[in-house]
Amino acid sequence: MIGTTDTKTRILDTAERLFGQKGFEATSLRDITAEAQVNLAAVNYHFQSKDSLMDAVIARRVEPVNKRRFEMLDAAGPSPTVEEVLTAFLQPVFDVQLECAAPLVGRILSNPNLFVDRLYKRHFQAISERFRAAMIRALPGVPVADILWGQLFTAGAMTQLMALGQVLPAITGGVCDMSDRAAVVARAVRFLAAGFRAGSHASEANKELKCAG
Repeated sequence: MIGTTDTKTRILDTAERLFGQKGFEATSLRDITAEAQVNLAAVNYHFQSKDSLMDAVIARRVEPVNKRRFEMLDAAGPSPTVEEVLTAFLQPVFDVQLECAAPLVGRILSNPNLFVDRLYKRHFQAISERFRAAMIRALPGVPVADILWGQLFTAGAMTQLMALGQVLPAITGGVCDMSDRAAVVARAVRFLAAGFRAGSHASEANKELKCAG
């Protein structure tokens, strides 16, 4: 006899796969129950509705990552470096099974309203604010607008790596791959840290121009 935990996990696994393949709107509860080989009563028992199931699928992937992000940022202390902030943001993402999460993330990002309502407001807003504050401490004097742009560019680079991780060898002639994820994160941190610091240099240059004028 299959236990309730196994049933719940099978529903979540199936829903995640179908949401990633077909999208949220195009995937019906009937599709999920048929592929998971469960009845509708089981879905209603564990998740009550398709919306609740959708939230559970997202939370299962996002919440452990965010928990680890906060732990790493806390471990960096009250005055983290730019590299420590970026590593705390990126490393937990690449510690999970990207091949499982990537299709789902791609579907969410392809729908701006879905991203804002389902992902950002519920799971990422607190993360964004906490990491922004940490980066402001790491780069005193850099305008908040530059920090915000840096966060957007960082999220874009992370998402691109998630989405294209499996095909990187094919599109880079075998030069780039995700086999050593720690090395990928270190490379990304170096690249992105330089971008954040460029905002610092630009700020200083603007100050000099104003003084010269």
